[in-house]
Amino acid sequence: MAQQFKNSIVLRMGISMAIIFLLGFLTMLGSIIIEEMTQGHAAAINQAGTLRMQSYRIATRLVYQSDIDAENYWKLTDQLVDEFEQRLVSPRLTTVLPDAPDHPLRKAYNRINQQWHKKIKPVLTVYVSMVAPQGHAYAPANADDRQLWIATQKNIRERYVSIVDRFVADIDHLVRLLEEGAESKIRWLRVIQINSMFLTLGMVFYTMYLVQAVVLPPLRDLLRFAQHARRGDFSVRVKHQQNDELGQLGSAFNGMADDLSKMYADLEDRVREKTADLERSNRSLELLYKTTRRLSDTHISPKMYEELLKDIEKVVGFGPGNICLAKSMGDEVFTLASSNFAGTTVCNQEECLSCMNQQGTQIKEWQESDHSVRRVLSIPIRDQDEQHGILFIAIPEGTLLKVWQKQLLEAVADHIGAAISVAYRTTYNRRLALYEERGVIARELHDSLAQSLSYLKIQVSRLDMALKQSRDEETIQNVVQEIREGLSSAYRQLRELLTTFRLKVDGRGLLQALEDTVNEFRGRSEIDIQLEFDLHGLQLSENEEIHVLQVIREALSNVIRHSGAKSARVILSGGEDEPIRVCVQDDGCGIPASPERARHYGLAIMDERVRSLGGSLTVETLPESGTQVVFEFAAHKRGQETMGHGEIDEKVDSIEL
Repeated sequence: MAQQFKNSIVLRMGISMAIIFLLGFLTMLGSIIIEEMTQGHAAAINQAGTLRMQSYRIATRLVYQSDIDAENYWKLTDQLVDEFEQRLVSPRLTTVLPDAPDHPLRKAYNRINQQWHKKIKPVLTVYVSMVAPQGHAYAPANADDRQLWIATQKNIRERYVSIVDRFVADIDHLVRLLEEGAESKIRWLRVIQINSMFLTLGMVFYTMYLVQAVVLPPLRDLLRFAQHARRGDFSVRVKHQQNDELGQLGSAFNGMADDLSKMYADLEDRVREKTADLERSNRSLELLYKTTRRLSDTHISPKMYEELLKDIEKVVGFGPGNICLAKSMGDEVFTLASSNFAGTTVCNQEECLSCMNQQGTQIKEWQESDHSVRRVLSIPIRDQDEQHGILFIAIPEGTLLKVWQKQLLEAVADHIGAAISVAYRTTYNRRLALYEERGVIARELHDSLAQSLSYLKIQVSRLDMALKQSRDEETIQNVVQEIREGLSSAYRQLRELLTTFRLKVDGRGLLQALEDTVNEFRGRSEIDIQLEFDLHGLQLSENEEIHVLQVIREALSNVIRHSGAKSARVILSGGEDEPIRVCVQDDGCGIPASPERARHYGLAIMDERVRSLGGSLTVETLPESGTQVVFEFAAHKRGQETMGHGEIDEKVDSIEL
């Protein structure tokens, strides 16, 4: 217990506080007990003092009676005797007296009581009986006896006066004993309070000493440690190493400082590692960004790929490398680019075809003529399921390939494969577009100008036969007139074809192209042409926009040349779930019964364009006057017109010039 008390600050502080509390409690308890013990002593002292006063009052009444009526004298005297009797046996006095018969206070009270009942009260009783009215009846009749009666009363008064002083002295002794008893208890209370005060002060001083000597120095040491730890300095240690609570706390702080020092050192190493990883990731992302930008902004260029290989060497830390591609439609492999200053490749060219058939990334080893081993990382360059070539990167001897290096090189190889595929598809699409354009030109020439030339050829044959067989001027003139009209029609169709081939819809959209077309035809004639455009937000594809624009231009051209109208309307409506409806109306003379024979309306070309969109063309005369050209088709959403490779090949194969 002593060792535990010595090692525990909390226990010592607790015991000190408990002792201080106990002293205060005992002081209050002693005060309460003494207060209970002294309860009634003041009243008893006062009551005893009244006995003394009452004794003198009786003596005074016995000695001085001249001023009192004789008839009331005995009553007042008897009343004073009764009052003394009542005060003598009053509870205010008897309750504070101890029960022990040998106690001085009890003895003093018993003595007074005995004197009163044996000496004083009998004398007073005889005297009262003598001075009472009923006592006068027994008074002697003769003068001598009467003098004796009066002398007896006088002797009785003198007797009382002679013994009252001793009786009062006994009462004073009782009062003094009561006062000494009360003062004794009060002195005990004073002793208890003084001792408790000094003990309490002693415990307070001990507690203050305990705080100053045992608590505050370790707390200051702990505070110093906390301030240094807050600044990140974990080299400071707590010096207080006792077995108490603060010593244990200091030991825990020291252990925490050791752990934090190790943890911070480990964290710094981790931060350096993470920083290196982030820098490496940044370089990798930068390489991928440069790769993507170069491959998207430029065509396939050996110089561009050489720069890419040099960037790869800077990021991964080893090289050189080269890129080998397989020529399309053949088994021949060629080196596209190399970062080797000597211009030689890092791979074994004798195994090119086997490398082109490898699956996944591999590390290949070839033995050189000097018996050294050449290690090369071989990464397929592919896009989806099609392999275009191989990316070779030389690995120096003793270099360990890391996972991030392999992943980065595979990502670069995938970008290269995607770029090569895009380049191949772009070239292929351009070639296909050229074939399609040639097919369109051939179809337009075949449907318009070729037919007109065939018709002119027939008319020239007729003219030749007419010149050889007859000299009919009228027939010759008719044939010449038809030839002239055919030439005019062919010339017009040629101009329309040139205008059509030059026609395009720029980035402003179909609405702006239609407004420009309407303004153009409005300027070429005096016809008031109005445009109503409402496609409900639907955006047509480029092919649909071109065909719609060309059909509207052909219809407006017929309106200007043949209708004789004063006004015309171009209406586009539809969209969402409704088909696209294009209507061109005029208030002219109307369309003839057989327009195809006159070859002046280009209806065959218009119908062919509409059928290429999967729609239908209707040309009709309005009830009142004028003509209405209407065609409808279902618009395709963006992305539905993209053809696969097989469809493109079929389209190319179907082209006939």
